[in-house]
Amino acid sequence: MAVDPKQILGAFLTFSMFAMLANMIKEDHFTPTNVSVKLPGPPEIQYDKIRITEPKRVTNPKKNTGPWVEDGVELKSCWTRPAPKEAESSGFVTFSLMHGPEYHISQIADAVVVARYLGATLVLPDIRGSQPGDKRNFDEVYNVEKFVKSLDGVIKVTKDQPAEVAAGKLAVVKVPNRVTEDHIAEHIEPVFRMKRNIRLVTYFPSVNMRKAEGKKGLDSVACLAMFGTLQLESELQEVVDLMVERLRTSSRKSGGKFIAVDLRVDILEKKACQGRTDSGRKSCYDAQEIAVFLREIGFQKDTTIYLTQSKWHDSLDALKEFFPKTYTKDSIIPGDQKHKFLDSGAFEVEKVLDFYICSESDVFVPAISGLFYANVAGKRIASGRTQILVPSEVSSSSASAADFISSYVSKKNHLAHSCFC
Repeated sequence: MAVDPKQILGAFLTFSMFAMLANMIKEDHFTPTNVSVKLPGPPEIQYDKIRITEPKRVTNPKKNTGPWVEDGVELKSCWTRPAPKEAESSGFVTFSLMHGPEYHISQIADAVVVARYLGATLVLPDIRGSQPGDKRNFDEVYNVEKFVKSLDGVIKVTKDQPAEVAAGKLAVVKVPNRVTEDHIAEHIEPVFRMKRNIRLVTYFPSVNMRKAEGKKGLDSVACLAMFGTLQLESELQEVVDLMVERLRTSSRKSGGKFIAVDLRVDILEKKACQGRTDSGRKSCYDAQEIAVFLREIGFQKDTTIYLTQSKWHDSLDALKEFFPKTYTKDSIIPGDQKHKFLDSGAFEVEKVLDFYICSESDVFVPAISGLFYANVAGKRIASGRTQILVPSEVSSSSASAADFISSYVSKKNHLAHSCFC
């Protein structure tokens, strides 16, 4: 059968048209090289250089309720750094840090003020606990280099005990907390000039940290010593950071916020807790009273709470019934650090953990009045964490957390307000 050339040509042209059409569909609809789509955002983004970070937490407004407030602005030191002293004596001032971090801050300040006034060299202190034999080196808790560097040009500091100090019997001088120049001149300088080497023992006529109106003289030295010298050594700081992170993880429904409550059962049982403060409020509040207080001012059931109590006690059950996410150190400290910091009887180190966690929490509630409350308040004021709620009986259904803000904050009468601005 003869093939018509026209049919062959027609078939070829038909096949070519289908091939071209298929190619056009492929290019136009699956590989849009001819279409330019401008996406919102800056031009020439280098995607291979973008750093991937954790997505921001998206909280449910219905669940993220309660009287939380954002932190304020971190304050800057407004004291003038003391000028170097030209004349230095050959004497030494020694002392020990005792009773916990809330006392350490004040003891450091008094020792630095005295050494500066006398022109003496300060010997790096050791740290002593309340139990016999509980003694440790300064560098087991605090950063030595930070301490020495911060005082460079203000006073001389020696890390090692000088031979003449170790061998001799030192004159012990009692120093009132927040010592004044007049007191040094009258009671300390004469002893120092005679003995050359002295040992300071700070006592506390008062536990408050209110500003002294009109006080002048060594304020800049005291501010520097109190707020610019102490920093935790790296391992201890890491433990604090891990514990804080665990508390924030537990409180995701509250935007990662948590409350720290200074509540220790052994203190509540003491006679000092039976009285009232200058403002007429109770000196101490137990777990049941704290639970009612926090609930009445608006904190929700899923709020995360940290207690300074080391291990759980049956008397705390009333608080946990209101707020199930209530923890002590024992339940959130990293397992590999538990024996070292909790089970070894190192009570002073436990207080250090409490002090710094309370300083970093979103809300601080001092169930016990005293120096711990006062010095935690000072650190919080400096860092802008000013939601410090002093517990009391809530007599009105319309009461809010703002009604219970510490007077250290509301009246700006804390010593920190004379050091930071």
